[in-house]
Amino acid sequence: MAISRLKNTLLISGLVLMMIASCQKDEKINSSPSVKLSFSADTIIFDTVFTTIGSITKEISVYNKESEKIVISSINLAGGNNSRYSINVDGVPGTHFNDVEIGPNDSIFVFARVNINPGDADLPFIVTDSIVFETNGNIQDVDLVAWGQNANFILWDTDRPGLPKYKIVAAEGVDTTWTKSLPIVVYGYAVVDSTGSLTIEPGTKVHFHSGSGLWIYKGGSLKVLGTLEEPVYFQSDRLDGFYQYLPGQWDRIWINEGAVDNVIEYAVIRNGFIGLQLETLQEYMGNQLFLNNTIIENMSGAGILTRFYLVASHNCVFTNCGQYALALTLGGSYDFRHVTIGNFWNYTVRTTPSIYINNYYLDQNNQAVEFPFNGNFANSIIYGNQREEIVVDDMGNDFTLKFDHCLLKTEKDINESEIFINSLKNQDPLFVDYTVNDLQLDSISPARDIGKIEIANTVPTDLKGVDRLESPDIGAYEWIPVIETKKR
Repeated sequence: MAISRLKNTLLISGLVLMMIASCQKDEKINSSPSVKLSFSADTIIFDTVFTTIGSITKEISVYNKESEKIVISSINLAGGNNSRYSINVDGVPGTHFNDVEIGPNDSIFVFARVNINPGDADLPFIVTDSIVFETNGNIQDVDLVAWGQNANFILWDTDRPGLPKYKIVAAEGVDTTWTKSLPIVVYGYAVVDSTGSLTIEPGTKVHFHSGSGLWIYKGGSLKVLGTLEEPVYFQSDRLDGFYQYLPGQWDRIWINEGAVDNVIEYAVIRNGFIGLQLETLQEYMGNQLFLNNTIIENMSGAGILTRFYLVASHNCVFTNCGQYALALTLGGSYDFRHVTIGNFWNYTVRTTPSIYINNYYLDQNNQAVEFPFNGNFANSIIYGNQREEIVVDDMGNDFTLKFDHCLLKTEKDINESEIFINSLKNQDPLFVDYTVNDLQLDSISPARDIGKIEIANTVPTDLKGVDRLESPDIGAYEWIPVIETKKR
Protein backbone atom coordinates (compact mmCIF):
# COMPACT_ATOMS: atom_id res chain seq x y z
CA MET A 1 0.00 0.00 0.00
CA ALA A 2 2.79 2.40 0.91
CA ILE A 3 4.61 1.68 -2.35
CA SER A 4 1.37 2.22 -4.29
CA ARG A 5 0.72 5.57 -2.60
CA LEU A 6 4.32 6.61 -3.33
CA LYS A 7 3.90 5.73 -7.00
CA ASN A 8 0.69 7.76 -7.14
CA THR A 9 2.37 10.72 -5.45
CA LEU A 10 5.28 10.64 -7.87
CA LEU A 11 2.89 10.34 -10.79
CA ILE A 12 0.86 13.35 -9.64
CA SER A 13 4.02 15.37 -8.94
CA GLY A 14 5.32 14.55 -12.38
CA LEU A 15 2.07 15.63 -13.97
CA VAL A 16 2.12 18.93 -12.04
CA LEU A 17 5.70 19.60 -13.11
CA MET A 18 4.77 18.83 -16.70
CA MET A 19 1.82 21.20 -16.47
CA ILE A 20 3.99 23.96 -15.02
CA ALA A 21 6.62 23.43 -17.69
CA SER A 22 3.93 23.43 -20.34
CA CYS A 23 2.48 26.72 -19.00
CA GLN A 24 5.91 28.31 -18.87
CA LYS A 25 6.59 27.17 -22.41
CA ASP A 26 3.30 28.61 -23.63
CA GLU A 27 3.75 32.03 -21.91
CA LYS A 28 5.42 33.80 -24.81
CA ILE A 29 7.16 37.15 -24.51
CA ASN A 30 5.98 39.79 -26.95
CA SER A 31 9.16 41.36 -28.37
CA SER A 32 7.50 43.39 -31.11
CA PRO A 33 8.89 46.94 -31.48
CA SER A 34 5.30 48.19 -31.78
CA VAL A 35 4.55 47.31 -28.15
CA LYS A 36 3.98 50.29 -25.89
CA LEU A 37 3.09 50.64 -22.25
CA SER A 38 0.02 52.45 -20.97
CA PHE A 39 0.05 54.62 -17.86
CA SER A 40 -2.58 55.79 -15.42
CA ALA A 41 -1.11 59.31 -15.86
CA ASP A 42 1.55 60.88 -18.07
CA THR A 43 2.54 63.35 -15.35
CA ILE A 44 2.72 63.01 -11.58
CA ILE A 45 2.25 66.38 -9.89
CA PHE A 46 3.21 66.75 -6.24
CA ASP A 47 1.19 69.91 -5.60
CA THR A 48 1.97 70.25 -1.91
CA VAL A 49 3.65 73.58 -1.04
CA PHE A 50 6.31 72.90 1.59
CA THR A 51 7.21 75.59 4.10
CA THR A 52 9.56 73.22 5.96
CA ILE A 53 11.52 70.12 4.94
CA GLY A 54 9.12 67.43 3.84
CA SER A 55 8.39 64.58 1.43
CA ILE A 56 5.41 63.04 -0.29
CA THR A 57 4.81 59.81 -2.21
CA LYS A 58 2.50 59.20 -5.18
CA GLU A 59 1.92 56.24 -7.47
CA ILE A 60 1.12 55.35 -11.05
CA SER A 61 0.01 52.11 -12.64
CA VAL A 62 1.90 50.76 -15.64
CA TYR A 63 -0.25 48.56 -17.90
CA ASN A 64 0.50 45.81 -20.37
CA LYS A 65 -2.56 45.69 -22.63
CA GLU A 66 -1.11 42.95 -24.82
CA SER A 67 -2.26 39.32 -24.74
CA GLU A 68 1.33 38.18 -24.15
CA LYS A 69 3.88 38.91 -21.47
CA ILE A 70 6.23 41.84 -22.02
CA VAL A 71 9.60 42.64 -20.50
CA ILE A 72 10.53 46.23 -19.72
CA SER A 73 14.26 46.23 -20.32
CA SER A 74 14.87 49.25 -18.10
CA ILE A 75 13.07 51.63 -15.75
CA ASN A 76 15.12 54.50 -14.40
CA LEU A 77 15.06 58.06 -13.09
CA ALA A 78 16.40 60.43 -15.75
CA GLY A 79 18.17 62.40 -13.01
CA GLY A 80 19.87 59.30 -11.68
CA ASN A 81 21.52 59.51 -8.29
CA ASN A 82 21.38 63.33 -8.40
CA SER A 83 17.59 63.38 -8.60
CA ARG A 84 15.54 64.80 -5.76
CA TYR A 85 13.13 61.90 -6.42
CA SER A 86 13.29 58.21 -5.59
CA ILE A 87 11.18 55.40 -7.06
CA ASN A 88 9.92 52.00 -6.00
CA VAL A 89 8.87 49.36 -8.54
CA ASP A 90 6.43 46.81 -7.14
CA GLY A 91 7.90 47.09 -3.66
CA VAL A 92 11.57 47.32 -4.60
CA PRO A 93 13.30 50.73 -4.05
CA GLY A 94 16.02 52.10 -6.33
CA THR A 95 16.84 54.44 -9.21
CA HIS A 96 17.39 51.87 -11.98
CA PHE A 97 15.65 48.55 -12.74
CA ASN A 98 16.24 45.95 -15.45
CA ASP A 99 14.06 43.29 -17.07
CA VAL A 100 10.81 44.02 -15.27
CA GLU A 101 8.08 41.62 -16.44
CA ILE A 102 4.36 42.36 -16.77
CA GLY A 103 2.00 39.51 -17.56
CA PRO A 104 -0.63 39.69 -20.31
CA ASN A 105 -3.34 42.25 -19.55
CA ASP A 106 -1.71 42.92 -16.21
CA SER A 107 -0.06 45.90 -14.49
CA ILE A 108 2.55 46.95 -11.94
CA PHE A 109 2.75 49.85 -9.51
CA VAL A 110 5.53 52.43 -9.56
CA PHE A 111 5.80 54.71 -6.53
CA ALA A 112 7.62 58.05 -6.71
CA ARG A 113 8.76 60.04 -3.71
CA VAL A 114 10.12 63.59 -3.61
CA ASN A 115 12.09 65.25 -0.83
CA ILE A 116 11.88 69.06 -0.62
CA ASN A 117 13.82 71.54 1.46
CA PRO A 118 12.25 74.95 0.68
CA GLY A 119 15.09 76.65 2.52
CA ASP A 120 17.59 75.45 -0.12
CA ALA A 121 18.50 78.61 -2.05
CA ASP A 122 19.56 76.55 -5.10
CA LEU A 123 16.25 74.71 -5.31
CA PRO A 124 14.17 75.81 -8.33
CA PHE A 125 10.54 76.82 -7.90
CA ILE A 126 9.48 73.74 -9.84
CA VAL A 127 11.47 70.54 -9.32
CA THR A 128 11.21 68.22 -12.32
CA ASP A 129 12.46 64.81 -13.39
CA SER A 130 11.03 61.85 -15.28
CA ILE A 131 10.74 58.08 -15.02
CA VAL A 132 12.03 56.57 -18.28
CA PHE A 133 10.76 53.19 -19.52
CA GLU A 134 12.39 51.21 -22.36
CA THR A 135 10.40 48.35 -23.87
CA ASN A 136 11.50 46.54 -27.04
CA GLY A 137 13.48 49.64 -28.03
CA ASN A 138 10.60 52.07 -27.37
CA ILE A 139 11.35 54.91 -24.98
CA GLN A 140 8.46 56.34 -22.93
CA ASP A 141 8.45 58.57 -19.89
CA VAL A 142 6.28 59.88 -17.10
CA ASP A 143 7.05 63.41 -15.93
CA LEU A 144 7.54 64.20 -12.24
CA VAL A 145 6.67 67.75 -11.12
CA ALA A 146 6.90 69.12 -7.58
CA TRP A 147 6.74 72.55 -6.01
CA GLY A 148 10.12 73.60 -4.63
CA GLN A 149 10.42 76.94 -2.89
CA ASN A 150 7.47 78.45 -1.08
CA ALA A 151 5.38 80.39 -3.61
CA ASN A 152 1.89 80.86 -5.01
CA PHE A 153 1.63 78.21 -7.73
CA ILE A 154 -0.79 78.50 -10.65
CA LEU A 155 -1.28 75.03 -12.18
CA TRP A 156 -3.18 74.52 -15.43
CA ASP A 157 -6.52 72.73 -15.04
CA THR A 158 -7.90 72.87 -18.61
CA ASP A 159 -6.56 71.06 -21.66
CA ARG A 160 -8.44 71.79 -24.91
CA PRO A 161 -7.34 70.83 -28.44
CA GLY A 162 -5.58 73.66 -30.26
CA LEU A 163 -4.93 75.69 -27.09
CA PRO A 164 -2.12 75.67 -24.56
CA LYS A 165 -2.96 74.10 -21.20
CA TYR A 166 -4.33 76.88 -19.02
CA LYS A 167 -6.02 78.03 -15.84
CA ILE A 168 -8.34 81.05 -15.70
CA VAL A 169 -7.02 83.39 -13.00
CA ALA A 170 -9.55 86.17 -13.65
CA ALA A 171 -12.93 84.98 -14.92
CA GLU A 172 -15.49 87.19 -16.67
CA GLY A 173 -16.17 90.25 -14.55
CA VAL A 174 -13.61 89.23 -11.91
CA ASP A 175 -10.76 91.50 -10.76
CA THR A 176 -7.66 89.62 -9.58
CA THR A 177 -4.59 91.10 -7.91
CA TRP A 178 -1.12 89.57 -7.64
CA THR A 179 1.09 90.91 -4.85
CA LYS A 180 4.72 90.63 -3.81
CA SER A 181 3.93 88.61 -0.67
CA LEU A 182 5.12 85.42 -2.39
CA PRO A 183 6.52 84.74 -5.88
CA ILE A 184 3.90 83.77 -8.47
CA VAL A 185 4.88 80.57 -10.33
CA VAL A 186 2.90 79.66 -13.47
CA TYR A 187 2.80 76.10 -14.83
CA GLY A 188 0.84 76.24 -18.09
CA TYR A 189 -0.92 79.47 -19.10
CA ALA A 190 -2.53 81.90 -16.68
CA VAL A 191 -5.56 83.37 -18.47
CA VAL A 192 -7.53 86.56 -17.91
CA ASP A 193 -10.92 85.99 -19.52
CA SER A 194 -13.17 88.51 -21.30
CA THR A 195 -14.13 91.44 -19.00
CA GLY A 196 -11.79 90.06 -16.33
CA SER A 197 -8.82 92.07 -15.10
CA LEU A 198 -5.43 91.34 -13.56
CA THR A 199 -3.52 93.93 -11.52
CA ILE A 200 0.09 93.19 -10.59
CA GLU A 201 1.39 95.27 -7.72
CA PRO A 202 4.90 96.76 -7.30
CA GLY A 203 7.68 94.31 -6.46
CA THR A 204 5.82 91.21 -7.65
CA LYS A 205 7.91 88.45 -9.22
CA VAL A 206 6.20 86.21 -11.76
CA HIS A 207 8.01 83.02 -12.78
CA PHE A 208 7.02 80.85 -15.74
CA HIS A 209 7.83 77.18 -16.27
CA SER A 210 8.96 75.97 -19.69
CA GLY A 211 6.24 76.59 -22.31
CA SER A 212 4.15 78.65 -19.89
CA GLY A 213 2.84 82.19 -20.24
CA LEU A 214 0.24 84.84 -19.46
CA TRP A 215 -2.73 85.38 -21.79
CA ILE A 216 -5.01 88.41 -21.62
CA TYR A 217 -7.89 87.22 -23.76
CA LYS A 218 -9.95 89.65 -25.84
CA GLY A 219 -11.94 91.97 -23.61
CA GLY A 220 -9.68 91.33 -20.60
CA SER A 221 -7.23 93.86 -19.18
CA LEU A 222 -3.80 93.94 -17.56
CA LYS A 223 -2.33 96.53 -15.20
CA VAL A 224 1.33 96.03 -14.28
CA LEU A 225 2.07 98.72 -11.71
CA GLY A 226 5.78 98.48 -11.00
CA THR A 227 7.78 101.43 -9.70
CA LEU A 228 11.38 102.60 -10.05
CA GLU A 229 12.16 101.20 -6.60
CA GLU A 230 10.06 98.04 -7.01
CA PRO A 231 9.77 96.86 -10.61
CA VAL A 232 7.67 93.82 -11.56
CA TYR A 233 9.65 90.86 -12.93
CA PHE A 234 8.50 88.33 -15.52
CA GLN A 235 11.06 85.54 -15.91
CA SER A 236 11.58 81.79 -15.84
CA ASP A 237 11.35 79.56 -12.79
CA ARG A 238 15.07 78.76 -13.05
CA LEU A 239 17.33 81.48 -11.66
CA ASP A 240 20.46 79.52 -10.83
CA GLY A 241 23.77 79.85 -12.64
CA PHE A 242 23.47 78.77 -16.27
CA TYR A 243 19.77 79.72 -16.45
CA GLN A 244 20.12 83.28 -15.19
CA TYR A 245 20.45 84.86 -18.66
CA LEU A 246 19.36 81.97 -20.90
CA PRO A 247 16.74 82.95 -23.54
CA GLY A 248 13.73 80.84 -24.47
CA GLN A 249 12.90 79.35 -21.07
CA TRP A 250 9.18 80.24 -21.17
CA ASP A 251 6.70 81.27 -23.83
CA ARG A 252 5.16 84.77 -23.84
CA ILE A 253 2.80 87.42 -22.52
CA TRP A 254 -0.08 87.48 -24.99
CA ILE A 255 -2.52 90.39 -25.02
CA ASN A 256 -5.58 90.64 -27.28
CA GLU A 257 -7.94 93.49 -28.09
CA GLY A 258 -10.26 95.00 -25.53
CA ALA A 259 -12.23 98.09 -24.52
CA VAL A 260 -9.94 98.95 -21.60
CA ASP A 261 -6.35 100.16 -21.99
CA ASN A 262 -3.58 97.87 -20.80
CA VAL A 263 -0.68 99.31 -18.79
CA ILE A 264 2.82 98.00 -18.12
CA GLU A 265 4.93 100.30 -15.96
CA TYR A 266 8.41 99.53 -14.65
CA ALA A 267 8.67 95.88 -15.60
CA VAL A 268 11.53 93.56 -16.53
CA ILE A 269 10.55 90.85 -19.01
CA ARG A 270 13.36 88.40 -19.68
CA ASN A 271 14.50 84.96 -20.84
CA GLY A 272 11.40 83.90 -22.80
CA PHE A 273 10.45 83.27 -26.42
CA ILE A 274 8.36 86.40 -27.10
CA GLY A 275 8.24 89.21 -24.56
CA LEU A 276 4.89 90.70 -25.61
CA GLN A 277 2.59 89.40 -28.32
CA LEU A 278 -0.01 92.11 -28.93
CA GLU A 279 -2.64 90.78 -31.28
CA THR A 280 -6.08 91.80 -32.46
CA LEU A 281 -7.90 88.49 -32.96
CA GLN A 282 -11.11 89.77 -34.57
CA GLU A 283 -11.64 93.53 -34.57
CA TYR A 284 -10.26 96.63 -32.92
CA MET A 285 -12.18 97.42 -29.71
CA GLY A 286 -10.64 100.80 -28.80
CA ASN A 287 -7.82 99.93 -26.40
CA GLN A 288 -4.06 100.32 -26.54
CA LEU A 289 -1.01 99.34 -24.51
CA PHE A 290 0.90 101.93 -22.52
CA LEU A 291 4.37 100.42 -22.11
CA ASN A 292 6.73 102.58 -20.10
CA ASN A 293 10.01 102.26 -18.18
CA THR A 294 10.36 98.60 -19.11
CA ILE A 295 13.24 96.33 -20.12
CA ILE A 296 12.65 93.37 -22.46
CA GLU A 297 15.76 91.22 -22.81
CA ASN A 298 17.05 87.77 -23.74
CA MET A 299 14.10 86.67 -25.89
CA SER A 300 14.83 83.83 -28.31
CA GLY A 301 12.13 85.06 -30.72
CA ALA A 302 10.95 88.68 -30.51
CA GLY A 303 10.89 91.40 -27.91
CA ILE A 304 7.50 92.58 -29.16
CA LEU A 305 5.37 90.97 -31.88
CA THR A 306 2.22 92.86 -32.89
CA ARG A 307 -0.66 92.26 -35.27
CA PHE A 308 -2.67 95.46 -35.79
CA TYR A 309 -2.25 96.94 -32.34
CA LEU A 310 -1.86 100.35 -30.72
CA VAL A 311 1.21 100.95 -28.55
CA ALA A 312 2.59 104.03 -26.80
CA SER A 313 6.03 103.29 -25.33
CA HIS A 314 8.43 105.58 -23.47
CA ASN A 315 11.75 104.90 -21.72
CA CYS A 316 11.99 101.24 -22.78
CA VAL A 317 14.97 99.02 -23.58
CA PHE A 318 14.86 96.09 -26.00
CA THR A 319 18.00 93.97 -26.15
CA ASN A 320 19.37 90.55 -27.04
CA CYS A 321 16.52 89.16 -29.15
CA GLY A 322 17.05 86.16 -31.42
CA GLN A 323 14.90 87.41 -34.29
CA TYR A 324 13.37 90.86 -33.83
CA ALA A 325 13.41 93.47 -31.10
CA LEU A 326 10.16 94.81 -32.62
CA ALA A 327 8.06 93.05 -35.26
CA LEU A 328 5.17 95.43 -36.01
CA THR A 329 2.91 93.60 -38.46
CA LEU A 330 -0.47 94.00 -40.13
CA GLY A 331 -0.52 97.75 -39.52
CA GLY A 332 -1.38 99.51 -36.29
CA SER A 333 -0.30 102.71 -34.55
CA TYR A 334 2.95 103.02 -32.60
CA ASP A 335 4.60 105.84 -30.71
CA PHE A 336 8.09 105.05 -29.35
CA ARG A 337 9.86 107.86 -27.49
CA HIS A 338 13.24 107.66 -25.78
CA VAL A 339 13.62 103.94 -26.40
CA THR A 340 16.91 102.07 -26.79
CA ILE A 341 17.23 99.05 -29.04
CA GLY A 342 20.60 97.34 -28.88
CA ASN A 343 20.50 93.89 -30.45
CA PHE A 344 23.79 92.00 -30.32
CA TRP A 345 22.34 88.47 -30.22
CA ASN A 346 25.11 85.84 -30.39
CA TYR A 347 23.52 82.54 -29.31
CA THR A 348 22.84 81.71 -32.96
CA VAL A 349 23.28 83.50 -36.28
CA ARG A 350 20.68 86.27 -36.49
CA THR A 351 19.70 87.20 -40.05
CA THR A 352 16.63 89.28 -39.21
CA PRO A 353 16.55 93.03 -38.49
CA SER A 354 15.94 94.52 -35.07
CA ILE A 355 12.84 96.28 -36.42
CA TYR A 356 10.49 94.75 -38.98
CA ILE A 357 7.44 96.75 -40.12
CA ASN A 358 4.61 95.39 -42.27
CA ASN A 359 1.08 96.57 -43.12
CA TYR A 360 -0.52 93.76 -45.14
CA TYR A 361 -0.99 90.04 -45.65
CA LEU A 362 -1.67 87.94 -48.75
CA ASP A 363 -5.07 86.24 -48.91
CA GLN A 364 -5.82 82.81 -50.43
CA ASN A 365 -5.85 84.39 -53.88
CA ASN A 366 -2.41 85.94 -53.28
CA GLN A 367 -4.00 89.40 -53.12
CA ALA A 368 -2.71 91.92 -50.62
CA VAL A 369 -5.04 92.92 -47.78
CA GLU A 370 -3.77 96.21 -46.37
CA PHE A 371 -4.07 97.83 -42.96
CA PRO A 372 -3.33 101.43 -41.98
CA PHE A 373 0.03 101.97 -40.29
CA ASN A 374 1.33 104.93 -38.35
CA GLY A 375 4.75 104.71 -36.68
CA ASN A 376 6.78 107.30 -34.80
CA PHE A 377 10.26 106.81 -33.32
CA ALA A 378 11.55 109.86 -31.51
CA ASN A 379 14.76 110.59 -29.53
CA SER A 380 15.58 106.88 -29.83
CA ILE A 381 18.48 104.54 -30.60
CA ILE A 382 18.16 101.56 -32.96
CA TYR A 383 21.42 99.68 -33.20
CA GLY A 384 22.81 96.14 -33.44
CA ASN A 385 25.27 93.81 -35.12
CA GLN A 386 23.46 93.60 -38.50
CA ARG A 387 24.29 95.92 -41.37
CA GLU A 388 20.56 96.66 -41.73
CA GLU A 389 18.50 96.84 -38.54
CA ILE A 390 15.35 98.39 -40.04
CA VAL A 391 13.26 96.60 -42.68
CA VAL A 392 10.01 98.11 -43.95
CA ASP A 393 7.63 95.90 -45.95
CA ASP A 394 4.67 98.09 -46.89
CA MET A 395 2.20 98.49 -49.74
CA GLY A 396 2.48 102.28 -49.71
CA ASN A 397 -1.15 103.13 -48.99
CA ASP A 398 -2.23 104.69 -45.69
CA PHE A 399 1.31 104.29 -44.38
CA THR A 400 3.20 106.84 -42.27
CA LEU A 401 6.60 106.33 -40.65
CA LYS A 402 8.96 108.81 -39.01
CA PHE A 403 12.33 108.70 -37.23
CA ASP A 404 12.84 112.01 -35.43
CA HIS A 405 16.20 112.73 -33.77
CA CYS A 406 17.31 109.09 -33.74
CA LEU A 407 20.56 107.14 -34.06
CA LEU A 408 20.07 104.33 -36.58
CA LYS A 409 21.95 101.30 -37.87
CA THR A 410 20.84 101.20 -41.49
CA GLU A 411 21.93 101.23 -45.10
CA LYS A 412 19.00 103.43 -46.04
CA ASP A 413 19.43 106.97 -47.33
CA ILE A 414 18.42 109.03 -44.33
CA ASN A 415 18.33 112.24 -46.34
CA GLU A 416 14.65 111.56 -47.01
CA SER A 417 13.50 114.37 -44.74
CA GLU A 418 9.87 113.22 -44.46
CA ILE A 419 10.92 109.98 -42.79
CA PHE A 420 14.31 110.75 -41.20
CA ILE A 421 14.53 114.01 -39.28
CA ASN A 422 17.84 115.15 -37.77
CA SER A 423 19.02 111.56 -37.30
CA LEU A 424 22.46 109.93 -37.18
CA LYS A 425 23.43 106.92 -39.26
CA ASN A 426 25.76 104.05 -38.34
CA GLN A 427 27.54 105.78 -35.47
CA ASP A 428 28.34 103.42 -32.61
CA PRO A 429 26.31 104.65 -29.60
CA LEU A 430 29.06 103.38 -27.27
CA PHE A 431 26.95 101.52 -24.76
CA VAL A 432 28.62 100.87 -21.40
CA ASP A 433 28.64 97.06 -21.91
CA TYR A 434 26.17 95.51 -24.32
CA THR A 435 27.53 92.01 -23.56
CA VAL A 436 25.68 92.14 -20.22
CA ASN A 437 22.74 94.18 -21.61
CA ASP A 438 23.98 97.45 -20.06
CA LEU A 439 22.83 99.94 -22.69
CA GLN A 440 23.58 103.08 -20.69
CA LEU A 441 25.70 105.60 -22.58
CA ASP A 442 29.42 106.13 -22.29
CA SER A 443 30.62 109.66 -21.61
CA ILE A 444 31.78 110.09 -25.24
CA SER A 445 28.68 108.56 -26.87
CA PRO A 446 27.46 110.39 -29.99
CA ALA A 447 23.92 109.97 -28.60
CA ARG A 448 24.59 112.51 -25.86
CA ASP A 449 22.91 115.95 -25.89
CA ILE A 450 21.32 115.55 -29.33
CA GLY A 451 17.71 114.92 -28.33
CA LYS A 452 14.89 117.22 -29.33
CA ILE A 453 13.80 119.17 -26.24
CA GLU A 454 10.14 119.23 -27.29
CA ILE A 455 10.12 115.43 -27.31
CA ALA A 456 12.04 115.22 -24.02
CA ASN A 457 9.46 117.48 -22.40
CA THR A 458 6.89 114.72 -22.89
CA VAL A 459 9.19 112.20 -21.11
CA PRO A 460 11.04 114.42 -18.61
CA THR A 461 12.92 111.70 -16.69
CA ASP A 462 14.80 108.65 -17.93
CA LEU A 463 14.42 104.96 -17.09
CA LYS A 464 16.36 105.45 -13.85
CA GLY A 465 14.50 108.60 -12.82
CA VAL A 466 17.21 111.04 -13.98
CA ASP A 467 16.05 114.45 -15.22
CA ARG A 468 16.74 114.94 -18.94
CA LEU A 469 15.31 118.40 -19.64
CA GLU A 470 18.52 120.45 -19.75
CA SER A 471 20.35 118.80 -22.68
CA PRO A 472 18.52 115.58 -23.46
CA ASP A 473 20.37 112.49 -24.64
CA ILE A 474 18.54 110.14 -26.96
CA GLY A 475 17.53 106.66 -25.86
CA ALA A 476 16.13 105.44 -22.55
CA TYR A 477 19.10 106.53 -20.41
CA GLU A 478 20.42 110.01 -19.66
CA TRP A 479 24.18 110.07 -19.10
CA ILE A 480 25.28 111.37 -15.71
CA PRO A 481 28.87 111.91 -14.62
CA VAL A 482 30.42 109.51 -12.13
CA ILE A 483 31.67 111.48 -9.17
CA GLU A 484 34.83 109.96 -7.76
CA THR A 485 35.66 110.56 -4.10
CA LYS A 486 39.26 110.94 -2.94
CA LYS A 487 40.58 108.36 -0.55
CA ARG A 488 41.70 109.71 2.81
